[in-house]
Amino acid sequence: MKLLHIDSSAIGANSVTRELTAAIVARWQDAVPGLAVEYRDLDLQPVAHLSGRTLARTDPGEAADADHVLAQFQTADVVVIGAPMYNFTIPSTLKAWLDRIAVAGKTFRYGENGPVGLAGGTTVIVASGRGGLHTGASSDFQEPYLRHLFGFLGINDVQFVRAEGVALSPQHRIDALAAAKTAIPRPLRAAA
Repeated sequence: MKLLHIDSSAIGANSVTRELTAAIVARWQDAVPGLAVEYRDLDLQPVAHLSGRTLARTDPGEAADADHVLAQFQTADVVVIGAPMYNFTIPSTLKAWLDRIAVAGKTFRYGENGPVGLAGGTTVIVASGRGGLHTGASSDFQEPYLRHLFGFLGINDVQFVRAEGVALSPQHRIDALAAAKTAIPRPLRAAA
């Protein structure tokens, strides 16, 4: 079984989502013997944002990285994503990564009745860190976007582990992280 671990926070060691993704991955490693883990830090190793040059694949290095990102995603059984909320949505580095995995003919296609996701069978666990309180509010463009995008790709098993209100006070941060760690889902699959 293969797990792909993606972090996108720009704040390094103080990151709530990095702490949560590490805890999620550790839980999977403890529960699934022989779990193979691949890691990408989108802050330290960002994916190029889409451009005309990107779409034309004129830069061989950029094209090779895009192919690698897609292959990592397609071969993963579980994807753990650290997605902090920046300005009510996700970091642009995470959006650039998502642009590389949402590829027509690879992870989705259009049929006569509309889009068809081709990436079903994958589990996605999103570690969400939010300075304020946004769940269910009109200010949340993060979780609905991620649910929609992964659903579009055919992934129905999308789980969120949220630490909200972490900027309200030091105690809120402590409590939110403790609650989020308690909510980490247990792996339901055994190694194949």
